[in-house]
Amino acid sequence: MRGKKKRESQPAVRCAIYTRKSTSEGLDQDFNTLDAQREAAEAYIASQQGGGWTCLSDHYDDGGFTGANIDRPALARLLADIEAGKIDAVVVYKVDRLSRSLLDFARMMETFERFQVSFVSVTQHFNTATSMGRLILNVLLSFAQFEREMISERTRDKMAAARRKGKWLGGVPALGYDVDRQTRRLVINHEEAAQVQNIFELYLQLGGLVPVVEKLARRGWVNKQWTNRKNVVRLGKPFNKGNLHYLLTNVTYCGRVKFEDEIYEGEHEAIVSDEIFEQVQSLFAKNRRTRKLPKTNGCRGVLDGLLYCAACESRMFHTYTSKGSRRYRYYLCSSAQKRGRNGCPSKSISALEIEQFVMKEVHGTIQTGSASQLPWESHSTAEQAEALAQVVDRVDYDGRSGDLHIRLTRHNRRDSNVRGHDNSSSYPVSCKGSPKQTLFEPFSLLRFS
Repeated sequence: MRGKKKRESQPAVRCAIYTRKSTSEGLDQDFNTLDAQREAAEAYIASQQGGGWTCLSDHYDDGGFTGANIDRPALARLLADIEAGKIDAVVVYKVDRLSRSLLDFARMMETFERFQVSFVSVTQHFNTATSMGRLILNVLLSFAQFEREMISERTRDKMAAARRKGKWLGGVPALGYDVDRQTRRLVINHEEAAQVQNIFELYLQLGGLVPVVEKLARRGWVNKQWTNRKNVVRLGKPFNKGNLHYLLTNVTYCGRVKFEDEIYEGEHEAIVSDEIFEQVQSLFAKNRRTRKLPKTNGCRGVLDGLLYCAACESRMFHTYTSKGSRRYRYYLCSSAQKRGRNGCPSKSISALEIEQFVMKEVHGTIQTGSASQLPWESHSTAEQAEALAQVVDRVDYDGRSGDLHIRLTRHNRRDSNVRGHDNSSSYPVSCKGSPKQTLFEPFSLLRFS
């Protein structure tokens, strides 16, 4: 009777099973490696029923996720349930299923210990409650990390060897090429190849990326549309300065392949002649020497990360240009920067004007810590930006109408009033107090929400 009473009072150990596979290959099978890992773990938990072990019904399966980091959805759910007190033990098939990184594993073990959660490996028996068990665990993890690094090195060596032979390594082919599924080589798509040749000629004629982007937009030309092996269609994206520059500097079009800093002769045919390609690269180099581009380095704006273009929903970034000894700061719509001034009606706005006006409107709700008694202007740009981000969630500027819309953070919408308004709604506020002179487009209407 005493033994029976003791078994009845045995506390239940809630066990969560975690499984992982680095690639998604084979996961569509009726019985895959994740199922095999779970089956082995369930059998181990069943053998420990005398100790009160019970298997939780929740599945924590990460199929197609590497163990080199912890960016895995099922692992995130597992850690959240541990912190919520729903789990007493974590069971895995092998240690490296949880992590192949010694640093990540050590951090997870700290979480396990903090919430008194045991860790069990079905095929590698050790007890983390003893110093010898922890030593064995660290040795196993060191070998797991060593194995991962060796696999990475072998993969890089294989890719380098394939590139030296001019082979295509996979992925989405460049515009102008398709993939022969049998030979896994690039073959020319003649319709797209004609577009590529025309794009190179347009750049030589117009002499700049933005005019070419605008021309391609009027023609309705887009980047590569591709259907992968799973019949998932990847639609072609409109051209902008970034992907157009990549196209015009891609050595694939000369019949070559690039790996890291080395260029090798490819197995595929060229679409653009070496002469045209070199002319385009020379024009790029000339434009870089002669054209003064807006700069952002070392010039942070108070509204960085807060200001958006209401016309196209794109972020507006802070930049400047110089004329003589004077520097003119402004915020530029990223869509207009990538696709040309016709890409967005908002374009740009004077940084000084919009920063001063926004800070004036919300200054009463800003707290700057121990230095709050100092004048606002005495704080650095970084301090002003940090203080403003605590109050303002988002600022939308519409260059079509000149409207400015400030959305406060949830806390300040509930607890604070700006200029006496209830911040849960939108109200028009006159901007007559704003500076009259502006280098760019003025704004005339302010709304809070």
